[in-house]
Amino acid sequence: MKQRTFAKHLRRNMTQAENHLWYHLRAYRLNGIRFRRQQPLGPYIVDFVHFGSRVVVEADGGQHNDSESDRKRDDWMQSQGYKVLRFWNHEILQQIEVVLSVIYDTVTERDGSVCPEEVLEAAESALAEDWLKEEEDEAWGR
Repeated sequence: MKQRTFAKHLRRNMTQAENHLWYHLRAYRLNGIRFRRQQPLGPYIVDFVHFGSRVVVEADGGQHNDSESDRKRDDWMQSQGYKVLRFWNHEILQQIEVVLSVIYDTVTERDGSVCPEEVLEAAESALAEDWLKEEEDEAWGR
């Protein structure tokens, strides 16, 4: 089976933990950050990736306990400039806020184009104020 076909298969058959994490990452739900799921990356398919910061997120079950193949995979990704975050399935299912916090902190630390939410809100507020001032000036003929 080709890698892209297998990635589609994995997207349709995600684990409970992967589905739970995807619910929180999809559609820019993590403060506007875009993730891809079950994404081919070199010779591998990663669970989730943010390309801008080169952060890979893996949801691990019991089959990953001290896995040599996971170490080789992580080494390859690190050699390509990716930071790999691994979370056990039970961590994702029971402590999702902690998991999301670690992911967000890692992405924003590695990608200067991702702004903390407060910075985005301040920028939006400033733009809105400028727009209102321009509208007011036009209305008064200034």
